[in-house]
Amino acid sequence: MALIKQHTSQEVEEFPVFSTLRDATEFFYSAQASDARDYAIEEIAKFDGGGKFLVESIRNEDTDTQTSTKIAAVISSMDPDDAPIEEIMDLLKLSNAYIRNLGISILRNFGDSIKYYIVKFLIGDDRDLRIFAINVLGDVDFSESRDMLVELLENEEDINVAMTAVDYMGEIGEVEDIPLLESLKERFAGDFYAEFAVDGAIKLIKG
Repeated sequence: MALIKQHTSQEVEEFPVFSTLRDATEFFYSAQASDARDYAIEEIAKFDGGGKFLVESIRNEDTDTQTSTKIAAVISSMDPDDAPIEEIMDLLKLSNAYIRNLGISILRNFGDSIKYYIVKFLIGDDRDLRIFAINVLGDVDFSESRDMLVELLENEEDINVAMTAVDYMGEIGEVEDIPLLESLKERFAGDFYAEFAVDGAIKLIKG
């Protein structure tokens, strides 16, 4: 593979020009210096499948925070059409708070580009994915979060999904949403948890 010169204030180091993703990832694994790793990360992102490799590197808890932060910055600058958004969303399912926060920061940069993925989960049959999509809406402060939660609550029959949405409505809901929230008491009549959650959300909305 060809070499290019990388200039620093003290020395000139030659970094390779990669012809394949495998070449780039092998260099990434072998790189000892941070500037070499940073270079590899930027080059990996240019290849088809490179974004998924970088997200997987963030998932790896053995990856140091400096490298993970660099990866997050590079992924954030990718064209949303090329970015592995579902894989990035999966980072929010992890128990590691630092990795989850990196995922959130990346998704925030993509803005409305993540709408398709959230809607796909919200309208799906998988209850856990619907709950996950609601949490993503809350975490990334999506511009249409309230409207999407209202639409969900109009028909949601699963109490766990509905109450997850109600919790967020307490934070972003408006006074005009209160009748919808009150109607949930009837839909889930006899469930103390539903009544408690709805009353709490309404109290927060009223201030």
